[in-house]
Amino acid sequence: MRKFLVWSGVTALALALGGCGHTDEEMAAKQREIDKLAADLKAAKAQIADDQSKFSEAQNAIDKMKEQLKQAGLSLDKSQGEAQKLAQALAEYKQRADQLAVIEARFRELRSKLDKLNQFGVKVVPRNNRLVVQLPGDILFDSGKDELKQQGKEVLSQVAEVIRSDKDLNNRYFLVAGHTDNVRYPAGGPFKDNWGLSLMRARQVTLFLVDDHKADPKKKNDVAGGGLNPRRWAAVGYAEFDPIAGTVESQTKDDGQKNRRVELVVQPNVEEMLNLGSIK
Repeated sequence: MRKFLVWSGVTALALALGGCGHTDEEMAAKQREIDKLAADLKAAKAQIADDQSKFSEAQNAIDKMKEQLKQAGLSLDKSQGEAQKLAQALAEYKQRADQLAVIEARFRELRSKLDKLNQFGVKVVPRNNRLVVQLPGDILFDSGKDELKQQGKEVLSQVAEVIRSDKDLNNRYFLVAGHTDNVRYPAGGPFKDNWGLSLMRARQVTLFLVDDHKADPKKKNDVAGGGLNPRRWAAVGYAEFDPIAGTVESQTKDDGQKNRRVELVVQPNVEEMLNLGSIK
């Protein structure tokens, strides 16, 4: 439009000059106006050419980006949709991460409470994604026996007191797991095999922990039962098939001593199923 107006002005001036007489001064003024209009026309043409060049470059850039997206198997609509899905996934991940952080903090607190038991010769460790209180079998039982020793009762009494005095611990579910070394159980023994021995040992520990027996001061070395809720305790036996040292097939004497144990396994709630490996 600007080009048309400039050109029309030049044409009109030319016709006017040719159609009537003018003085030299008028002619010079008209010529200057013609020169200005011609300069404006030239500038307008240059501006249009520059705008067209920039438009062409921008269009080429857009076309190139579309081609790159197409080669990547994406469209603008699809990429926007994927971006929305990614944003939603990130939001869900953050929410889950926050929940896990709360659960992990809860387990750390639980671990710190159970760590009080270390002074009684037991270990509290994360194992198989569970918190486990490991009780050395040699403290609890004589070789091949399932009767609790005096020292074992005293240790279990202390363990029960720690659990009973803490509301969170006392409301947890526990699994009492008996374990043996890989030495074959003697033929004709009362427990038949290591399965029977490990299970009966776990049973004896469980019975003591839930026993509400009060210590009789008249009886020497009488130890009170744990007094824990029997509805939250269960016993299992693993025989030699879950060693913490050596292998089922090969164990040194030191390995066997470590494997003869009873574990109190803290059962997590459903929402607490997370990797406890980070809890040191």
